[in-house]
Amino acid sequence: MIDSLFNLNASLTAQSPALLLMVLWVLPWKGVALWKASKNNHKKWFIALLILNTLAILEIVYIFWFSKQKSKEQEVK
Repeated sequence: MIDSLFNLNASLTAQSPALLLMVLWVLPWKGVALWKASKNNHKKWFIALLILNTLAILEIVYIFWFSKQKSKEQEVK
């Protein structure tokens, strides 16, 4: 039991830099995507972005593709 806890601690310590880099990559993208989804009143996108963790792929797609469709619709009106 003690050996398995020690091995778990060692593996978490070895993976900490990678985990930190992933968090630093994902958080800004997720924050901007959630802000844009909220601003554009895209409730389904907001929930999906909040729950799903895709290492910022879904967030980037939303920011550069789907969040701009609302802006274009508003310009036409």
